[in-house]
Amino acid sequence: MKPTLLCLLLLAVSTGCTSRIDREAVVARHRIVTHATDPHSPAQVGNGGFAFGMDITGLQTFVPFNTLSDWSWHSFPQDETTRRQHYQGVPVEVGGRSVPMDFPDETQPGISDWLAKNPHRFNLGRLGFRLLKADGNDAAECDLRNVSQETDLWTGIVTSRFSLEGHPVEVRTVCHPDRDAVGVEVASPLLKQGRLQLFLDFPYADDRYITEYVGDYDRPERHVSRLTAQNDTTALIQRTMDSVTYNVALHWNDPSARLDAPQTGSHRFLLRPGNCSRFSLTCEYAPEVTEAPPVPELFTQSREAWCEYWSSGAAIDLSGSEDPRWQELERRIVLSQYLMRVNEAGAWPPQESGLVNNGWHGRFHFEMIWWHELHFLLWNRPESAAKALSVYHKFLPTSRLRAERQGLRGARWPKCTADRDVEWPHLIHATLIWQQPHPIYLAETRYRTDPNPETLEKWSDVVFATADYMADFVRLDTAREEYVLGPPLCPVSENTPIFETCNPTFELAYWRYGLNTAQRWRERLGQEREPHWDDILQRLAPLPVQDGTYVTYEGIPDMWTRYNFEHPALAGIYGMLPGEGVDRTIFEKTLDRIFDTWRFDRVWGWDFPMLAMAAARCGRPDKAVDMLLHDSKNFRFDVHGFATGGPFPYFPSNGGLLTAVAMMAAGWDGSAGTAPGFPTGWHIKSEGFSKMQ
Repeated sequence: MKPTLLCLLLLAVSTGCTSRIDREAVVARHRIVTHATDPHSPAQVGNGGFAFGMDITGLQTFVPFNTLSDWSWHSFPQDETTRRQHYQGVPVEVGGRSVPMDFPDETQPGISDWLAKNPHRFNLGRLGFRLLKADGNDAAECDLRNVSQETDLWTGIVTSRFSLEGHPVEVRTVCHPDRDAVGVEVASPLLKQGRLQLFLDFPYADDRYITEYVGDYDRPERHVSRLTAQNDTTALIQRTMDSVTYNVALHWNDPSARLDAPQTGSHRFLLRPGNCSRFSLTCEYAPEVTEAPPVPELFTQSREAWCEYWSSGAAIDLSGSEDPRWQELERRIVLSQYLMRVNEAGAWPPQESGLVNNGWHGRFHFEMIWWHELHFLLWNRPESAAKALSVYHKFLPTSRLRAERQGLRGARWPKCTADRDVEWPHLIHATLIWQQPHPIYLAETRYRTDPNPETLEKWSDVVFATADYMADFVRLDTAREEYVLGPPLCPVSENTPIFETCNPTFELAYWRYGLNTAQRWRERLGQEREPHWDDILQRLAPLPVQDGTYVTYEGIPDMWTRYNFEHPALAGIYGMLPGEGVDRTIFEKTLDRIFDTWRFDRVWGWDFPMLAMAAARCGRPDKAVDMLLHDSKNFRFDVHGFATGGPFPYFPSNGGLLTAVAMMAAGWDGSAGTAPGFPTGWHIKSEGFSKMQ
């Protein structure tokens, strides 16, 4: 079936043949066009679990952008000292008893440091052009003329054009929608002249905390790249890096091309096209031996998959709005949808910078899963979030063991980890708790979009294990006759004294939401309410108030001058959350205080969508839009759509934007009217969204 016909059929099915939105037109008006390489911002193709970043040539010719996958994890071998050490946590007094917590162990610093750096994500390899000038010297980017690059969001194909010494070059780059394969097609008279070749280069892993260009190219002795098979149009390279082995399968169209293996001390292969004016290459990376598909298959599959993505789920069109800012907001929305599908729909929850580079050694944070994945559910694209959210089922057994080691029931979810559930020893990682109710919120959202017994059965173990831990985690203060969230505890803002922080507002509100929702799940399954959970709900400490406003935690000193930076999580209790136990009058005064006094030069990117959601719930849609377009260095979206707000790029900003837009367009429980989060003068066309809780 032709891709265009397929798109028409998908649109008809998804909108009942009465679509109010020309989806392709919305996407097309935000096509990405650039004329030079930004060394910090690559164009990308990808499929959610694999992504390839490129410079202005359509490959990684002049800038070593990354090729990353959700399976590309590596650990450095342990030295003799570390192998003898056994990390068991650090005993900490909690509520009158000794609890092993995942703090760095000063008596065994080697194993604590090793666990901090391992596993880490590694770069699968670099693919680029070798461009030769007429004098035989390698060309630099400054030698190129007539440079342009366009990312066709509707098809997932990047087209790059330039000329070298008067000779035109056209490159098209694409990614397979289901396989870790990148394809390139290049047309140029330079091919026949032998002045346009392709190279593959492979680095060793590195242990840098935040890494823009992932990999160490200066340690060739630490890894092996071996050409294991080759014929006229295919080749197989086997990579070995300590305990990791993977394969790189090549398929090209020119039987006269020649692949040269690296010289000693190098991992750079050179592919020399023969007598042709158009050359194509597929490069597929896989843990197992595979045969790379031909490039035409990648182009066909990419067009169909991206057409299906854009034609299904929700859509929004802001073009009828009177406010001239509609175009920038819509650009951010469209580009964020593309980037989240490229970077954040893989087998594991994504890291903050997706598959662009490595932050925190490439690991993912459990407290950020809400910001990375919830939007897929609200935009009615649950299939894009399904694999990442399965981490709760995968890690349930080990999370139960973590809770058991602390003497508690249920499941204690990790804070920062990788493809195996081993926490990174860190003071904040061990004491952060706002990631705990996330699976209940996500499961409830999934149930609302698919309310059937199968959803309840699938998620019930996760929901109840989460609630069991939450119920055991609170402590009964017998003097107050209240259940409290006591220290050591790190709240959302991560800027308060861990051994003094008690009853943080956001966490108290989230605990109330989580236990209430878990009780509803018991009732839906025909079970009795859990009496202990009800007792906690009745006697849980109230949200702390000082001088008529909510504050970050109970008894906090100098709230609005000393702690008015980092995440203004107070806004989340009636923005992210539906506001159970929240006094609306106090909350609105609190929100005003945040807007008036918060240091927005010291916040993170998802704080602005959180504030937008709070403003929308309070009937202040003008402020909601202002927050989504706030002129802060921590919330900017570059030409490729990458957002700031943390290590660049910072995808919680993109995910938060999409979540807030979904809420503002479809509404939330108790809202009324069409697009209740947008102000007068914003004429919104939307379809397919799910209402937020």
